[in-house]
Amino acid sequence: MAKRVKPGKVNQMKRSVRWVILGILTASTLVLSLSTPAAAQIGVGISVRIGPPALPVYAQPICPGPGYLWTPGYWAWNDDGGYYWVPGTWVVAPVGMLWTPGYWGWGGGFYRWHGGYWGPHVGFYGGINYGFGYGGVGFFGGEWRGGAFFYNRSVVNVNVRNVTNVYNRTVVVNNTRTVSFNGPGGIEARPTREEEEYSHESHTQALSAQTEHEHMASQNRQNFASENHGRPAVAATARPGEFSGHGVVKAKAAGEPYHAPKMSTQEARVNSENRGGNSNNREMGRSENNKAKNNNNEARNNGHNNNEMRNSQQENRSQMSSHNSPKPTKQEQKQQRQVQKQAQTEQKRADRARQQQAKAEQKRNAHEGHR
Repeated sequence: MAKRVKPGKVNQMKRSVRWVILGILTASTLVLSLSTPAAAQIGVGISVRIGPPALPVYAQPICPGPGYLWTPGYWAWNDDGGYYWVPGTWVVAPVGMLWTPGYWGWGGGFYRWHGGYWGPHVGFYGGINYGFGYGGVGFFGGEWRGGAFFYNRSVVNVNVRNVTNVYNRTVVVNNTRTVSFNGPGGIEARPTREEEEYSHESHTQALSAQTEHEHMASQNRQNFASENHGRPAVAATARPGEFSGHGVVKAKAAGEPYHAPKMSTQEARVNSENRGGNSNNREMGRSENNKAKNNNNEARNNGHNNNEMRNSQQENRSQMSSHNSPKPTKQEQKQQRQVQKQAQTEQKRADRARQQQAKAEQKRNAHEGHR
């Protein structure tokens, strides 16, 4: 005979179940708000026939506060204007995640863009020295300790009055070149064994704030190499989408003398249907450097493996912060709440900047229309 449960206990059990469900939904919302992949990562898989300019020389703006992680600047591609500079910026990082920068790599007769991603470790980024902790291999600008990020003051610009989680560790960088691509004439590096292992981990694409930051950079003609000749007026920003104000840093100099490309952007762009399918292009790749082609083919394969891992382990990403890490302390919980608040403020700031950019474009177009 089944044991009868009192009505009071039934109501208590129902309330407990509701609280458990609410807790799960809250935790899921927190993880998704911090690490949701962008709907479409701009520039992934783009191939062109001309290499990017050298990385400009610039200083790092001061870190806005705890929970921010530096994402270095890079040259992106626009089919109408060619290469344009995406300023380096501080981004509110998903808890426990590190940023692997994207890079341009030579292979098959083209320069192909390998997009960046978030993950538990920093993977291969072409051996490019982006600076500020990204010396070509790994990242030495800071580390996660529980739910808090600690900054290495030896290589990143932080104010101890705003950020108290700091330490000092000397970093020696042998690669001092400003070359911005992997391959012949650039950085001829291959992934280390650890970087190959990291390529099989669960990864998350760029945050929406990063994607919007890149899109806004493409709207300003002054960011294009054809205009700034490798020395952008906005080389870095304190926050994504902020291209004016005290948080903006100008480039000190171009990394190398700028040389205008000898072909138009339409001629330089490689369409997906003829990438690797044209015999002349294949011969061009073989004559340039067979070794570099093999190296970058391997890097592309690693990228495909990363995509497969992202698809198969999407659920694991959402559980990483809550199930695989120890219960955060009260101080770490407080820091996480601060990070959430900063993320919300960041989004509002980006929305305002986008609206101002749109209004400026409308005024400029209207002014040009009256001429």
